[in-house]
Amino acid sequence: MNILCLGGGPAGLYFALLMKKQNPAHRITVVERNRPYDTFGWGVVFSDQTLGNLVVADEPTARAIRASFNHWDDIDVFFKGQKISSGGHGFSGIGRKHLLNILQHRCEQLGVALVFETEVTDDQELAARHGADLVIAADGLNSRIRARYADSYQPRIDQRHCRFVWLGTRKKFDAFTFAFKQTEHGWFQAHIYQYDADTSTFIVETPEPVWRASGLEDMSQDEAIAFCERLFAEQLDGHKLMSNAAHLRGSAMWIRFPRIVCGRWVHWNGAVPVVLMGDAAHSAHYSIGSGTKLALEDAIELARCLARDADMASALQAYEDARSVEVLKLQNAARNSMEWFENVERYSALAAPQFAYSMLTRSQRLSHENLRLRDPVYVADYERWYAQHAAAQAGVPAHGAPPMFTPFKVRGLTLKNRVLVSPMAQYSAVDGVAGDYHLAHLGARAMGGAALVFAEMTCVSADARITPYCPGMYAPGHTQAWKRIVDFVHQYTDAAIALQLGHAGAKGSTRAMWDGIDQPLERDNWPLISASPQQYLEGVSQLARAMTAADMDRVQDDFVRATLAADEAGFDWVELHCAHGYLLSSFISPLTNRRQDEYGGSLENRCRYPLRVFAAMRAVWPSHKPMSVRLSAHDWVEGGITPDEAVRIARLFKTAGADMIDCSSGQVSKREKPVYGRMFQTPFADRIRNEAGIGAIAVGAIYEADHVNGIIAAGRADLCAVGRPHLANPAWTLAEAARIGYKAVAWPKQYLAGKQQLERNLERERAAGN
Repeated sequence: MNILCLGGGPAGLYFALLMKKQNPAHRITVVERNRPYDTFGWGVVFSDQTLGNLVVADEPTARAIRASFNHWDDIDVFFKGQKISSGGHGFSGIGRKHLLNILQHRCEQLGVALVFETEVTDDQELAARHGADLVIAADGLNSRIRARYADSYQPRIDQRHCRFVWLGTRKKFDAFTFAFKQTEHGWFQAHIYQYDADTSTFIVETPEPVWRASGLEDMSQDEAIAFCERLFAEQLDGHKLMSNAAHLRGSAMWIRFPRIVCGRWVHWNGAVPVVLMGDAAHSAHYSIGSGTKLALEDAIELARCLARDADMASALQAYEDARSVEVLKLQNAARNSMEWFENVERYSALAAPQFAYSMLTRSQRLSHENLRLRDPVYVADYERWYAQHAAAQAGVPAHGAPPMFTPFKVRGLTLKNRVLVSPMAQYSAVDGVAGDYHLAHLGARAMGGAALVFAEMTCVSADARITPYCPGMYAPGHTQAWKRIVDFVHQYTDAAIALQLGHAGAKGSTRAMWDGIDQPLERDNWPLISASPQQYLEGVSQLARAMTAADMDRVQDDFVRATLAADEAGFDWVELHCAHGYLLSSFISPLTNRRQDEYGGSLENRCRYPLRVFAAMRAVWPSHKPMSVRLSAHDWVEGGITPDEAVRIARLFKTAGADMIDCSSGQVSKREKPVYGRMFQTPFADRIRNEAGIGAIAVGAIYEADHVNGIIAAGRADLCAVGRPHLANPAWTLAEAARIGYKAVAWPKQYLAGKQQLERNLERERAAGN
């Protein structure tokens, strides 16, 4: 095979040497625009896992790289005058120039032709001149090839929000160091790591508005470097910062990170494929140090696919399929990390220990138990610190516990831990009455260890129901039925119980979920109302009419009456449902609110009626009892509610007296395109808690104690609502306590024999696993 590699960075060089090693008869040429052994940048970072992959692919290269590594296990975080350290992270640094030297030398050993100082202006002409069977486009972040064939590659390039500069220093650092400095204009941060015997990479980063306000845009390179030296004098300890881009004027040295995602990785020039690799195909933010890792792993995978499949098209499709999936996973983690660093201001109110924990777990790849495996002493110390602060917040004596099992106080209610049972529709009421089924369902989960059990959305009038089988709070019999359940929870468990009040709006008068979710009733339908005329399922659902002023008064009265009844029934907590396309949500979302009066238009106007209802409820709900609001923090539809707007909405409800925001998303429009995944809605809670300054409940794909511990410990939410796992196991919370080895949790006395048996079984499993 005749292979032409355009770009002599890590991707192109490593692929060339792997293919030449695979078959010495291959003719392989690497064309690079820079001089031999010339490069830009300072050091690159590998994890121990990445080095293991290199050993398998080409041991001589891996051996040469390993011999040049500067290895460290610790991460140091400097914030607000404190230094927080954790260990066991297993990373290594190497100078980018030295890495390329190793790859170039190995290519020369194997007989790869290296052509330097050659600018490729016409890849097709060059490919024809070389008689290439395969062209590799490894020409970097600013790939000309990707731009030329954009219709094939379908690139999406997002220029991010921070300005950063790559610098170096002769100061040696014995840990991967992150330093955060507050200035009058905002926060700066430095990412620092040593990569050879006497040099460290020193990346300085700050949001664009802070960069401009600090005057860096107008500084010369020398002035900007002096600014950074003054700012990070504590870390530099008298050492200077160095630039290796002396040709750039001051502002040009500060760049923005382009997040690159390509829909396809292969373009065909007739019979000759042009394949993207490395930064030309994708980018991963430097805060997780994976750009070079991805480039080398691209090379490994393409070489493997070509060796396995003689058909070029099949091999390239297999390469694209395999790498696009793996790269997207890491890019998602890199995006989380990147957004954390873009928003340091969001987390600046956290105490230094929690700030550092939040930073360590920012990508969601590193969980609480991952951290414990890496550095059990660090995690134990942090858990003690967190437990003390949680106890102080709740006003109770401190005792050691994982974050999940620390107390939390809201108004006059102290919750024993951070786990809630989500409100989950059961469609099992008769004429709005919660009966024996609800007693068994909610009673079992209240006995299962959660601190707070939510009843499903309970409707404030008969025509507010989603289905004829939904519970209500609009008749004296409803109040008494709920009181029976509340009394059981209070008598036999140490859990609290909450009522979620709502109105279905345009999503009402439908069948039970198992008979056809969101499908209208076949008979006995009732009229529907909404913020504006709408059909939830176009051409299928009943048409809801727009609410009148009289409707608004009546519905508000219904919510107030239901709130008073909730107190009469003895509920500890009330939540107002303003999410998922139901009535009050239909006012908030611009997808469903097209009103021309004072309740439509701006975000503040669209929130006016839900806030009015909330205020009326708060006025009659006892002041010592908490109230929360469930929001759809993202509509997942172009033109709908975004997380930015959700923060603004949360601030409005906070001003109105809300204690917590229950942070859900979606179900407002069937055009939604949600991005699912582990803890996929937690970032909404994170933003609302840390930007709006109101308590937040995280929901969605939270199904392990490890998830809850990480979310709570990092300050991403105050509470976690766990739904489906509690359907599968009413005692999920107790079972998770046993699974992580936490025994100081109260079980119902009738079940203590089961606790002992479960703990013994799990101890045996852990011992067998070790």
